[in-house]
Amino acid sequence: MIEELELSKEKSVIALAYLGAYQTSWANHVFNPLSKLATFKKGKNNIELANSKEPENVEISYIRFSVQKNSPSFLGFNNNLKEDRDFLKNKKKNINSDLLQKNIETLLK
Repeated sequence: MIEELELSKEKSVIALAYLGAYQTSWANHVFNPLSKLATFKKGKNNIELANSKEPENVEISYIRFSVQKNSPSFLGFNNNLKEDRDFLKNKKKNINSDLLQKNIETLLK
């Protein structure tokens, strides 16, 4: 998926956020500590870039919240947890996708 998303010529903002999520997850599988950190930062930057382009996008906030909630605190990518949690709680009623709504409810527990 990472390669597919990186090679995609028409990257949507949501695809960029998912690319970032895949990259941060992939960092768990990288052996070299420096490469592990670089991979995580690359993913983090893609998520933040996507969020800066569409800050009102619920799916992007869901992705960022999910990654931040599951990232070790020493990586310093947890500064939007409360903001995203509140945003998702307020917006989840307006989501048309049942799957996304269910995933958000599960994540907020």
